[in-house]
Amino acid sequence: MVLSAAAYSAARYTGTGLLYTFKQGIRFRFMSSTSHPSRRFGLLLAALVMLQGCAALRGEKNEAGASTSLSFEVQVVSKNRKMRKHLEKHLDIQRFADFADLQPGELRRLLGETESNARDLLAAQGYFNPQLDLKAGEAGAPGTKRRIVIEVDPGQQTSVESHEIRFAGDVEDASQHQRQQRIIERDWLLRDGETFTQEGWDTSKSAGLRVLQRRRFPTARIVESRAEILADSNLARLDITYETGPAYYFGALRLEGVERYDAEGIRNIAHLPTGKLYSEETLLDTQQRLVTSGYFDSVFLTLDSGERNPQNATVIAQLREAKMQKIVFGPGYSTDTGPRVSIDHTHNQMWPLGWRAVNHVAVGTQTLALSTNWTAMPAASGWAWNTGLALERSDVGDVKANTLSLNGGRSFLGDKTERRYYLQYDASNQVGGDAPASSSSLLGNYAWTGRYFNNRLSPTSGFGVGLDAGVGLTVTPERKPFMRFNARGLYLWPFGERNRAGKRSRLAFRAEAGTIVAREEVDIPARLLFLTGGDTTVRGYKYQSIGTRLDDGKTYGARNMAMVSVEWQNPVTLFGDSRSFEHLLFVDAGAAADRARDAVIFPGVGTGMRWASPMGPLELDVAYGTRTQNWKLHLRVGFQFQ
Repeated sequence: MVLSAAAYSAARYTGTGLLYTFKQGIRFRFMSSTSHPSRRFGLLLAALVMLQGCAALRGEKNEAGASTSLSFEVQVVSKNRKMRKHLEKHLDIQRFADFADLQPGELRRLLGETESNARDLLAAQGYFNPQLDLKAGEAGAPGTKRRIVIEVDPGQQTSVESHEIRFAGDVEDASQHQRQQRIIERDWLLRDGETFTQEGWDTSKSAGLRVLQRRRFPTARIVESRAEILADSNLARLDITYETGPAYYFGALRLEGVERYDAEGIRNIAHLPTGKLYSEETLLDTQQRLVTSGYFDSVFLTLDSGERNPQNATVIAQLREAKMQKIVFGPGYSTDTGPRVSIDHTHNQMWPLGWRAVNHVAVGTQTLALSTNWTAMPAASGWAWNTGLALERSDVGDVKANTLSLNGGRSFLGDKTERRYYLQYDASNQVGGDAPASSSSLLGNYAWTGRYFNNRLSPTSGFGVGLDAGVGLTVTPERKPFMRFNARGLYLWPFGERNRAGKRSRLAFRAEAGTIVAREEVDIPARLLFLTGGDTTVRGYKYQSIGTRLDDGKTYGARNMAMVSVEWQNPVTLFGDSRSFEHLLFVDAGAAADRARDAVIFPGVGTGMRWASPMGPLELDVAYGTRTQNWKLHLRVGFQFQ
């Protein structure tokens, strides 16, 4: 009998990427002759010897009569710590290490495929010339596992020698198309000299395609891509061609599923810019307005990409209407205000006006609140009437206050901006302390908010600005004029190199300032005064604990307030995920006082982590207030610039 073995390997490439495969096989060929009895006996003896040699792989009983276990443990030995951990985590054979019913034939098959599997895993990380040595040990004492050792020298990692990005398609606006091309080329991850990985190659291709599909070209596609690997020199040559397809423009909005509510009013809420150039951001903004309107349980907008006339492409809104009334009961907790219980009742066509009403009751350790807000369907211009009433008993600094607020006016919600003008009546009654006993006012307000972020849910760049201005007079205890102003801003500045997931570090600058212009003897309602401190202002201090000081030493709302914050946000890799986590360091500072000369600055410093959850960023911060010399934990979910 002659035993021969043959091994073979192959690598092939596809039009959409690199597919590298390595196969290791063993082929046995038996040659025998039965013309002589002695030869037949020799053949039988050789077969018995081979079977005894494979006894360790059969899981049969040993000489002591105990069953030999086929369970095993895999050990990867390599000087490259990163690749060692990568193989230990992803090798297919690891899934079968503790299988109690593993059969000998299955174990032989796994061993035969392990080297091929290891080469595939290393190739995906850019190592195409590894040296592998697989050793399968014998089973030890009963109850112990056999050891499978893989010695790995991954060799030199492949780097990108050249990359070429091409574009195909008939584009009527060359300047806009060239801008998108420049963005793709600027943000391309696998530049010349960068290390090549399958993940980086896939991410680069899809990121470039998304740049085209997000604006103008929703049907853009990759028509050809090739990664040519020069294994001998550990170099990669990359080549990709994008086809833009036609430019699309928004057409009419087609509503599906609207029966209970006014279809024209729903279109006014959506405010789709018919005739404008297609933008995924605009489509998502339209969808978000419908979601937040409260009239629907689910909203899904799609562009009819099969439209024969891309210049007037229909947008399809698949809607599931919400019930006319809804009651939501829920407990909650905030690191600012502590535990609370709330009840929300919504009526989408409240009698007698048919407006949408949202009623809210909240009971917490620091607050007791009752409010109702009524909003009409917007007109074709986008403006909508609204009114609201709020009753609240809460802490204003260290002073308990009962407040009432009644307002009415009109509001407009656009793609980037929100505008509102309204008349507001406020009254407050303070309990205890040296604060004014009671006061009330009538104030005419105008508010403007602009949000220019790259993403509404979890932005990484852009800015927001908010301005509020009011002119009015106090009603009680005497009539005196006053003015109130408030301004706030947030700027996100990305910088530095992108990581493998395309994420960059950034600085976040926040600032807010407010002032009340009035004579010193004018009593201003507590609701209109300024306080700062807490999760979204000056971290390291309790919620609204920074204000003016009364004669008895208690903190109360101030007529002037200012705060600033600088935050460094840096992407980090946790649990193998380089896309979802960020580490941050920050410095906050704020002050509030009736007179500028009495202002005391309250600094706070700290660190934290951020996770990109489906609901927006989940932020966990630990901050140290230098004035109080105490540490404070801050937790919040979601991004919101008001």
